[in-house]
Amino acid sequence: MNIAIERSGAIAIVQVDNPPVNALSREVRSGLIAAVQTLDADPSVQAVLLTCAGRTFIAGADVNEFGKPPQAPHLPEVIAAIEQAAKPWAAAIHGSALGGGLEVALACRFRVALANAQLGVPEVNLGLVPGAGGCVRLPRLVGARKAAEMVVKGSPIKAPAALDVGLVDAVFENDLQQNALTWLSAVVEQPLPAPVLQRSVAGAALSSEEWEQVAKALLPRDKRLQAPAMALECVKRACEAPVAEAQAFERETFLSLRGSAQARALRHVFFAERGATRPPEIKGVDTKEIQLAGVVGGGTMGAGIAMALRDAGINVVLMERDAESLQRGLDRISTTYQSSVKRGRISAETAEARIAGVRGVTDYTGLAEVDLVIEAVFEDLQVKRDVFAQLSAVCRLDAILATNTSYLDPAAIAHGVVAPERFIGLHFFSPAQIMKLLEIVPTAQTSMQTLATSFALAAKLRKIPVRAGICDGFIGNRILRVLRAQAERVLLAGATPSQVDAAMRAYGMPMGPFEAQDLGGLDIAAFQRKAAKERGEEVFAPVAEQLCEMGRLGQKTNGGWYDYEPGERKAIESAVVADVIAKVSADVAKQAWTEQDIIDCLVLPMVNEAALILQEGIAQRSADVDLVEIHGYGFPRWRGGLLQDAVERGVGEVVERLRHFAAVGMTPEPCQKLLAVAETGTF
Repeated sequence: MNIAIERSGAIAIVQVDNPPVNALSREVRSGLIAAVQTLDADPSVQAVLLTCAGRTFIAGADVNEFGKPPQAPHLPEVIAAIEQAAKPWAAAIHGSALGGGLEVALACRFRVALANAQLGVPEVNLGLVPGAGGCVRLPRLVGARKAAEMVVKGSPIKAPAALDVGLVDAVFENDLQQNALTWLSAVVEQPLPAPVLQRSVAGAALSSEEWEQVAKALLPRDKRLQAPAMALECVKRACEAPVAEAQAFERETFLSLRGSAQARALRHVFFAERGATRPPEIKGVDTKEIQLAGVVGGGTMGAGIAMALRDAGINVVLMERDAESLQRGLDRISTTYQSSVKRGRISAETAEARIAGVRGVTDYTGLAEVDLVIEAVFEDLQVKRDVFAQLSAVCRLDAILATNTSYLDPAAIAHGVVAPERFIGLHFFSPAQIMKLLEIVPTAQTSMQTLATSFALAAKLRKIPVRAGICDGFIGNRILRVLRAQAERVLLAGATPSQVDAAMRAYGMPMGPFEAQDLGGLDIAAFQRKAAKERGEEVFAPVAEQLCEMGRLGQKTNGGWYDYEPGERKAIESAVVADVIAKVSADVAKQAWTEQDIIDCLVLPMVNEAALILQEGIAQRSADVDLVEIHGYGFPRWRGGLLQDAVERGVGEVVERLRHFAAVGMTPEPCQKLLAVAETGTF
């Protein structure tokens, strides 16, 4: 049974037990309505305490019902039954009360919680708004501003903060059920407050000007996101319109958004992220505990990896080649943590503890007892091989050896490693302590335990892990290389860098490809192209090669694809770059470029390359590609990722557009995988 009823004197205890997160399945919804009817008919019941078994209160809707036709009873019916019950209900919250879970709690006359519980309405993160009265009830407890913040931002708040704003009535440090029963026994002897929906909006009303200020403060810059603005409008209606009208508007908005492309895209990302740390191929495989980790290399990447490990509570041994380099690495870590303290992100005590958990060494013997060591040195095959030869000699045979290479072949790096089954590629993205993506790259000899442990480590680091096969650039950088090449092809055919960048920003990217190169430095891609040429591969970057030869490496040299005033980041159209483009493209036919043509000429070849990556088995699933693009390269989340966006558009149309551009030499022909998907409609 999902719903159980017990008694404690005159108080009935209704317990929801629907593992793992007590989601609001159809059975739970039906059971709650039945409980209301049963207890209302029992004259010996004075009040009802709603509790949940397991590790959390009701954490929201049942994700297994997402995308399926809704089944009665619907959540608004459940909430109406609880709110209109003859006996007052109180919600006892532990863990998380999110989305529909909080809406159920709002239907109760009272709410109490453990101090570490969190409450929120995160529907906006799925392209939705609360659909069962959350927007209407919240302002009646916490006021217009706080309700707007909770609904539009979708971020949960802790129980003590919820108590401060009036969302809960009491907070307990422990023994939730007994404390809640004692508290409820006392309050039901006093005059009962009105049901939440019958109360006035808490606090002062907001003027039109104040609502505009709230909108400016809360709404995202990207106005193409639909849910945040609609969520704010729902809260505004709840504060200004009659209750029935506000409820109807909220429900209508919820239903209209539920079937939208953005909601489908965000649901796709939600499920992909949910399963990222537990791919089916490692199910049931034992993992090793990582308590002490080594990092070889104290540069920007190595220091970032060390901080990512420390943020997860893993002690670190940082190794550098000499005392001076080691001190720079330790100082880099310390400075970054102190900066976080100044910005209010962590406390001084937390920073001190994390810094203290990093020990520096200049000899490989200092890594003899680590459970895992991650190499983060210069991208040179022989240099990396030398590192692992040393590590093989000193590390325990059960210690995992990982390379952070972004382009080199991990199997080639592992050549000569003792016990190669413990070797793996862990490609962090910079800054490693912030960026969420982690590409996990096993070799043919990597054991399943090493692979599974790497995914477990990613979960501990709160990263989004994606398994990648071995090829130049793995998944993300291989697709990035296509983007950069296509951007240059469009330049040679008549577009300008600013046109290309503006088009990609319009598509939803945080910055265009040329702006991004100037920010990171053109020399990074130049080094990668050099390595590719040495492997006998063809590269296409005629303009970028010229700019590098001229010493135009981006913002750090006051000139790259754009010009920059010293110390400034504002991009200025460059006559020098225009002249280089003109000379390189003298024999290339020019055309007038529309924004959509630029987008298609850059994005659709990326889709084709991603399809090739799937065709070759470099990526296991299309969702993995989408996670790489979102978490590693700033692809707009609301599009659902590169391949989800192609599916939403229609892969048949993608194929036709590629053929159109391929006919004039601007893009490759669609690959076999893409042609097959055009027939089925899904990757």
